[in-house]
Amino acid sequence: MVAEPSSPLKDKNYNLIWALHQSLENVWRLEGYIKDAESQGDEELVRWFRRIQENNQKAGDQGKQMLMARIQKENG
Repeated sequence: MVAEPSSPLKDKNYNLIWALHQSLENVWRLEGYIKDAESQGDEELVRWFRRIQENNQKAGDQGKQMLMARIQKENG
């Protein structure tokens, strides 16, 4: 098994920023999927994509709050 190279960036804050980025990118990307489903008249898929999008938006909002609190705490 090959070990993943270590990175000085791989710490808890880096991981938080990565997850935050992914959540917000998913919100953006899902908007296109929703439009595609709407244009094809698939309301079931539209509703499903919107639920996923809402969950990612909530995760993004929580991640932003966590990151701000951590930065403020670390900077005194």
